Amino acid sequence: MRSLREFDDLRLSPHTGWTRQHWAALADHLLLSARPHASPSHARITFPGPPGGYGTDVDGLEGFARTFLAAGFRVAGEGGRDPLGLMDWYARGLAAGTDPRSPERWVRLDEHGQAKVEAASIALVLHLTRPWLWDRLPPLVQEQVVDYLTPAIGSDYPPINWVWFQIVVEQFLASVGGPYARGDIERGLALTDGFARQDGWYADGAERAYDHYAGWALQFYPLLWAEMAAGDPAADSRLPGYRDRLERYLHDAVHLVGADGSPLVQGRSLIYRFAAATPFWVGARAGAGSPGLLRRAASGIARHFVDRGAPDEDGILTLGWHGAWPAMAQSYSGPGSPYWAAKGLYGLSLPADHPVWTAVEEPLPVERDDFHLLARAPGWLVSGTRADGIVRVVNHGTDHSRPGSHLTDSPLYARLGYSTATSPLLAGPHAADPFDQSVAVLDEDGRPSHRTGFETLLLDRLPSGTLAGASRWQAHWVTSGAGGPDHGYGRSGAVRLGPWIDLVSAVRGAWEVRLIRLSPGSAPEGPDGAAPLDAGRLRVGGWPLPSATATVAATYSTAVACSRVVAGAGFDRSGTTPVADGSPLAPWTLVPWCATGGPARTGTWYTASVHLAGQAPAEPPAVSWDGPALARVTWPDGTLDTLAVPAAPGEPG
Repeated sequence: MRSLREFDDLRLSPHTGWTRQHWAALADHLLLSARPHASPSHARITFPGPPGGYGTDVDGLEGFARTFLAAGFRVAGEGGRDPLGLMDWYARGLAAGTDPRSPERWVRLDEHGQAKVEAASIALVLHLTRPWLWDRLPPLVQEQVVDYLTPAIGSDYPPINWVWFQIVVEQFLASVGGPYARGDIERGLALTDGFARQDGWYADGAERAYDHYAGWALQFYPLLWAEMAAGDPAADSRLPGYRDRLERYLHDAVHLVGADGSPLVQGRSLIYRFAAATPFWVGARAGAGSPGLLRRAASGIARHFVDRGAPDEDGILTLGWHGAWPAMAQSYSGPGSPYWAAKGLYGLSLPADHPVWTAVEEPLPVERDDFHLLARAPGWLVSGTRADGIVRVVNHGTDHSRPGSHLTDSPLYARLGYSTATSPLLAGPHAADPFDQSVAVLDEDGRPSHRTGFETLLLDRLPSGTLAGASRWQAHWVTSGAGGPDHGYGRSGAVRLGPWIDLVSAVRGAWEVRLIRLSPGSAPEGPDGAAPLDAGRLRVGGWPLPSATATVAATYSTAVACSRVVAGAGFDRSGTTPVADGSPLAPWTLVPWCATGGPARTGTWYTASVHLAGQAPAEPPAVSWDGPALARVTWPDGTLDTLAVPAAPGEPG
């Protein structure tokens, strides 16, 4: 697309330069670039590339419904002004897609589950643009649309964010005099109430599932539904709670955006890219949060991707992060899937005179000062450093599973760290076998153990401001069968158990100190009669650093940043391993590590210091012990912290 720099306004937007004009130009470019890929009646938009896992019929529906989001936001925010003729263009597609006799008809909600997702996007845009689209549709087309959406009634939806798709569709049906089931809406609302967690966060279902869906789905739909159902006592009574949760969540969310605009590279569906901006626009529409800060976060995210090749030179959002990188997709992803990024354009539904567009941008937390944030719901120790603009998360609470499970570790959920400057290894052997950001026991064949199913022991802020977290898990190895859908999280299989691992993290600035202890495990034989593993070599993996080459510099630095693991007590091996094409950020990824040369001893605390910053570190933290239960950490800035370590399994606390 043409450079958007010509629109920059550094008075209004001193951090990004972006204004509403940039957002409008981006939306228009995406919409016009999609038209050449539409079917004759516009009902299906099928973007280039191999068919998705659900087939071309679903691909075409996704392409329509998800670009329809952008069109709807664009026209709603202009009060119906529509110089591109978006409503007429999409009205043709609605007529053909819902016509059961049309050769371009859409796959129905009772034919494929994915249609339930796309139906919600269609319904919410018809709500937002009602005077300019729905009210002008011929009665026959209105009847067809109602008939197309009706199978949502009484249907089964997975008990995750999908429940909102049923609620939104049935609420729209109710608003236009169509059939709906009040019981479906009430049951769905009760279920989603159970997703609420501490400090305004939502989990995506009953598991420890925290990712970008917490913002672009679970914060988005409650406020939208309350708006659709305004005047209904059920909506009006819930609205204050939804808004309060959103406002508290936004406090944490703005801390998770890097100074360069990058969101965390964590969680599934990352191909939706600037959909990560959605909750900031939801906050603006709901009057929650500071408008200048919300726009700074959202514009930073969008500019991050636009400046790095998304959309591509043909105006297409490909399967990838910056550019195309198909390995990033899950099995449910097709060529139209990335256009859920259109949710990130939700701000365009707000008129040009809204405070979110007229307020002067405010700096992000990471641009104001170094910070340490404890996000209790996802179990994250969050550290931001102003000098390099990097935000880091040390993870003691998220694995997309439950305590006590024995699944493989998903690189998107169960790694020990995520940041705005690095990506976990998502392709190659280290995606399935943890290496980066891990603490693992190696079996006889060198296979690393997994940690999914860990127990969170500690999440705390020390008097000095340093963050502390701890978790415990039984090391396990999983032999999973080939095939099956890839939804971005861990897999089950035959399990072999090993020793217990206790991990204590202390986080200050760019450093994390890891204290690690193994305790004997007791378990039955593993698959094929393999005996439980009492101990093995212990390995600690650090931050996966993007690199243009496989060369490992003496300073552990690249043009992006510096990543280093400093071996402490008990470790006698260390190095940095280059990995080719393992992440979407660069051709190579450099992973520093340290390890024991032989089997680790149980009952002994091992120490390592893990670093990620924009430049090579000064002296690492120093660790000493005051008896067996108190560790003292002296940080490079002179701060001294004392950590009480947990008792071993079976010992009195």
